[in-house]
Amino acid sequence: MALDLGGTNFRVLRVKVSDNGLQKVEMENQIYAIPEELMRGSGMQLFDHIAECLANFMEKLKIKDKKLPLGFTFSFPCHQTKLDESILVTWTKGFKCSSVEGKDVVSLLRKSIKKRGVRGWTFRSDFDIDIVAVVNDTVGTMMTCGYDDHNCEVGLIVGTGTNACYMEEMRHIDLVEGDEGRMCINMEWGAFGDDGVLNDIRTEFDHEIDMGSLNPGKQLFEKMISGMYMGELVRLILVKMAKEGLLFGGKLTPDLLTTGHFETRFDTSDGKTHEILTKLGLEPSHEDCIATHRICQIVSTRSANLCGATLAAVLRRIKENKGVDRLRSTVGVDGSVYKKHPHFARRLHKTVRKLLPDCEIRFVRSEDGSGKGAAMVTAVAYRLAAQHKARQKILEALKLSHDQLLEVKQRMRIEMEKGLGKETHEEATVKMLPTYVCSTPDGTEKGDFLALDLGGTNFRVLLVRVRNGMRRGVEMHNKIYSIPVEIMQGTGEELFDHIVHCISDFLEYMGMKGVSLPLGFTFSFPCQQTNLDEGILLKWTKGFKATGCEGEDVVNLLKEAIHRREEFDLDVVAVVNDTVGTMMACGYEDPYCEVGLIVGTGSNACYMEEMRNVELVEGEEGRMCVNMEWGAFGDNGCLDDIRTEFDLAVDELSLNPGKQRFEKMISGMYLGEIVRNILMDFTKRGLLFRGRISERLKTRGIFETKFLSQIESDCLALLQVRSILQHLGLESTCDDSIIVKEVCAVVARRAAQLCGAGMAAVVDKIRENRGLDFLKVTVGVDGTLYKLHPHFSTIMHETVKQLSPKCEVTFLQSEDGSGKGAALITAVACRIREAGQR
Repeated sequence: MALDLGGTNFRVLRVKVSDNGLQKVEMENQIYAIPEELMRGSGMQLFDHIAECLANFMEKLKIKDKKLPLGFTFSFPCHQTKLDESILVTWTKGFKCSSVEGKDVVSLLRKSIKKRGVRGWTFRSDFDIDIVAVVNDTVGTMMTCGYDDHNCEVGLIVGTGTNACYMEEMRHIDLVEGDEGRMCINMEWGAFGDDGVLNDIRTEFDHEIDMGSLNPGKQLFEKMISGMYMGELVRLILVKMAKEGLLFGGKLTPDLLTTGHFETRFDTSDGKTHEILTKLGLEPSHEDCIATHRICQIVSTRSANLCGATLAAVLRRIKENKGVDRLRSTVGVDGSVYKKHPHFARRLHKTVRKLLPDCEIRFVRSEDGSGKGAAMVTAVAYRLAAQHKARQKILEALKLSHDQLLEVKQRMRIEMEKGLGKETHEEATVKMLPTYVCSTPDGTEKGDFLALDLGGTNFRVLLVRVRNGMRRGVEMHNKIYSIPVEIMQGTGEELFDHIVHCISDFLEYMGMKGVSLPLGFTFSFPCQQTNLDEGILLKWTKGFKATGCEGEDVVNLLKEAIHRREEFDLDVVAVVNDTVGTMMACGYEDPYCEVGLIVGTGSNACYMEEMRNVELVEGEEGRMCVNMEWGAFGDNGCLDDIRTEFDLAVDELSLNPGKQRFEKMISGMYLGEIVRNILMDFTKRGLLFRGRISERLKTRGIFETKFLSQIESDCLALLQVRSILQHLGLESTCDDSIIVKEVCAVVARRAAQLCGAGMAAVVDKIRENRGLDFLKVTVGVDGTLYKLHPHFSTIMHETVKQLSPKCEVTFLQSEDGSGKGAALITAVACRIREAGQR
């Protein structure tokens, strides 16, 4: 369906577009009048009238029961924000309906259609229409001619009003994001000159027309060239000449003095001038008729020349954009002045050719341009909308509602209780491991400590100097060492010998080879602790596979390796998880910090739990930090209802299928792979990359999580997104880049929300443990995803706020949490040990 509104009449059309080898367009249409009182009445009355005519047309064709897509040609200056949203800037062409300017015309039409069905208490319209696109008549004209002539990239209307549109390079359109491809620009050139640039060629007659118009000072170019004003220009010239005694023997008649009585449609050729002037009550002589005919010629020639000059500027721009020596282009044209005036079209073509001798321009008259064009835009939009709908349906599974997130929070709480309970601990997936860290720093700690930070492919050795009193603070020196893959997946002995070799190198580097220092060991893998200085490795994660370590005490393995080297001795005071280290490092800065969170390659959390609830350790008094190991949340199937086919695919091909399911939905190691799987699915369905799957897209791990952060960056233009995709071997259009950006946003948002739901369960448990109505607490956070992703932290904070309204949670970014934290735990342990010895 198409609706064509741009003057005193409007049309409703049914357009059938078929592509069975032959591009074919069939049309049926009907013209309806708009009474003058509606043109100047209320907007509601106008749109109700349009909806009535639409219903009448559909009734006649017996298609009221079908929901058809509709393209709406609305030929007035509009600010478009979307294809189906257009805000009327200002009425032109004699329209003055109230309460429409500044409003979305599509919404107004939808409202009028919807309320047609109001009968008593029912609110169902008697017909339904899907308004897919609103376009300007000029754009419609270009699209119609472009269907038949693929060189058509300009649309021109010269009728009651005038306007032009053309295909501009996206890189030049600052109002729209994106640098690739082209977009049709609706010029609204009728307002050319409103800033005074045409004052030197405007005449007293142009000024008079403007002052007497409905919109003085506006649409000045249109008032010099369009059909609505050309007749009036002629009338004003005739009146002036008659007053000066140069025409009609100086005689004036009431008709000649009445605005609008000399119409543009009057044909002053072939002796018809006498008849027209007589109808105006004049008695013209032969000379009067010749002079009037000449005035008409001058006015229409000026109009055609001005129109040709501005059109030449548009075509010159297209030529420069393309960087060609000779431009071949087609202009689709519509409008009563262009089509019906005997000489206008010829004069316009001549002016364009004169000003652009190096261009080959073809003019194609649009047969039923705006209506058919609107239908063409709608057909394209409908295809794109269907694809968008298909993509949204797939992404829907990754969008979690408030209720779903509350449910995740509640399930996390249930799993936490299981992990803490002696009877249920064995079967629990969230292990809630005691860390034997029972105190956070109080500021009196001091001394030199070594820290070892092992949690990924790189590890660090640190010397940490803790000062108290006036010079309270922490000073650190560290060196980073890598762990080759063959050692990560070799034997445990090789791994710990390599670590000790690196410690030896560091001590030499610091000139401290003979000194025996207390050491804190950050070991970021699931461990069962029976003491602060004893940690049994439960299972390797993050790609480690060293044999002979699982089920062993890692502190012992480290001590044995030190003894094998026989170079130095170290006092291993504490083995801690990186999450606990993060909490302790932030606790040194903020006494409210009682929770640690890591969201990086992997994800985990810890918090200070009441000793009475930690059933695996004897004692009821005080608190102990519990290492949750929440990455395994869901391993018992409790998250299966929110896991998608993409989560299952990522899990299946991972190093540990069925394990760490929560971590695989929220951490940096897996988000890029989820995105890649979605992009693969979209491409297979023909919804992305034109349905072409590249070999690179099939490669696991190609879409690194850092690309998510880069692609979602607010300051990144789509051209840069495209270059990231090109770097990945993916040939993309501007639209593809937008889709990829959306997929990244959906996946990262879900990760941040799930992380927030888990954190909400933790802070609410602390609040309830203490019997408080309101809790103020700080969470120490570390991890690349949290720190580097542009939106992750904000979404996570919002989620915690929504799900735990009785908690005021502050998030403190840890600067070097795991290393500094391990040293601080060692410092606290040494302080407590010394106090016990006194």
